[in-house]
Amino acid sequence: MKLTVLIVEDDPINLRVFSKILMKRGGLEVKNTEDVEEVIKMAQGGEVDIILMDVSLSHSIYQGQAVDGIKITQLLKADPKTANLPIILVTAHAMEGDRENFLKQSGADGYISKPVVDHQQFIDQILATVAQRQ
Repeated sequence: MKLTVLIVEDDPINLRVFSKILMKRGGLEVKNTEDVEEVIKMAQGGEVDIILMDVSLSHSIYQGQAVDGIKITQLLKADPKTANLPIILVTAHAMEGDRENFLKQSGADGYISKPVVDHQQFIDQILATVAQRQ
């Protein structure tokens, strides 16, 4: 059974790069959206096995408010239907200490820095995070 990864990312280039690595190298299914309602619907419907969540989403609005990846992760982790769905934060703004802060704030299961240099490690981390949750 193929794992399905939902990529929540507002940069089309990153989205293309991630999709290609995951599909070509990882043999995974990929879905993507930055529409918050859609993210929640997919998560609640069990359509995805793991979410890669960009921390700084510039276009995502939820209930009239601009939200970032941290906020969306908090919403998903607070909902019993989606609390166990693994979420890995992805961010380019990784300073010392950011990682712990983002993880603590959001309740996410892991963290990946952009740009992704080691493609195999990227896939391994995703697979390991899903495995921990099963």
